[in-house]
Amino acid sequence: MNSLANKKLLITGGTGSFGNAVLNHFLSTDIDEIRIFSRDEKKQDDMRQFFKSEKLKFIIGDTRNISSIRSATKGIDLVFHAAALKQVPSCEFYPMEAIQTNILGTENVLQASIEAGVQRVIVLSTDKAVYPINAMGMSKALAEKLMIAKSRELSEKETILCATRYGNVMASRGSVIPLFVSQIKASAPLTITDPKMTRFLMSLENSVELVLHAYENASQGDLFIQKAPSSTIEDLAVALLELFNSKLDINIIGTRHGEKLYETLVSREEMAHAQDMGNYFRVPADSRDLNYSKFFSEGEKKVSQSDDYTSHNSKRLTIPEIKKILLKLEIVQEALNA
Repeated sequence: MNSLANKKLLITGGTGSFGNAVLNHFLSTDIDEIRIFSRDEKKQDDMRQFFKSEKLKFIIGDTRNISSIRSATKGIDLVFHAAALKQVPSCEFYPMEAIQTNILGTENVLQASIEAGVQRVIVLSTDKAVYPINAMGMSKALAEKLMIAKSRELSEKETILCATRYGNVMASRGSVIPLFVSQIKASAPLTITDPKMTRFLMSLENSVELVLHAYENASQGDLFIQKAPSSTIEDLAVALLELFNSKLDINIIGTRHGEKLYETLVSREEMAHAQDMGNYFRVPADSRDLNYSKFFSEGEKKVSQSDDYTSHNSKRLTIPEIKKILLKLEIVQEALNA
């Protein structure tokens, strides 16, 4: 926390779940200013009314428009780039919109930050960028590649570009826990896609800890991943039903379009080079140039000997362990006390 004393922070897409978690962590510290950059004036006004802090500055703008992000980055020390189209179906139906926001918007944020002399930019990415099977994941994978490519042009004394990669954050907008809670409150059956489907269980607090870790440890082009326990969707549903002392049925609806059986946070190619930092993996940027023999003539045995880091092979939580984690979530606490 002290490392951000007297710093100015910009959060793109700052009105979302992540932005609110950051404000809960930092507004009471010695941080000098936090700028919330987004297109949604209603959510900005809600945030303004809720936090009532002079440290907060609100900027209406769009990362697709580089002039608006250039203005927002002036005098900024640190950027958390969270603005993105995140819903898989939306990106599937409107892939050009995903390209405009997730790829070109990221390019604009990186370029404007470099021009403004920002100290560090942390791009928030997703497990869906690993072996992507949908437009959302593909666009986020290219956002990561953009960050790494631009980092090759910079020295360690210039703007440090890095990224963090998350699995699904528990209770974030559009995630399954709020859906299950609403179904329980409505006495409706819980809808499950595939009982054997696994997901990492990461809290919003974990997501903030991860960007802090990246801020304090990043070199050019680094990618940081937090190790996390996982659960099957069935066990997650059962844990919630037990917490609410509910006997509701569970309906299996089948896997949705573009949905994976499990999350992969680190590919085996990345694991071959990853540095184990205890609670985190650090994947350094691939520093090879266009010397094609390194790509076509030479191989690496380490890659064949490595495994992906997935929600299928990470620590699997028991139902009592899942319940313990769920009880820490505000949405679950409020529903139980209602």
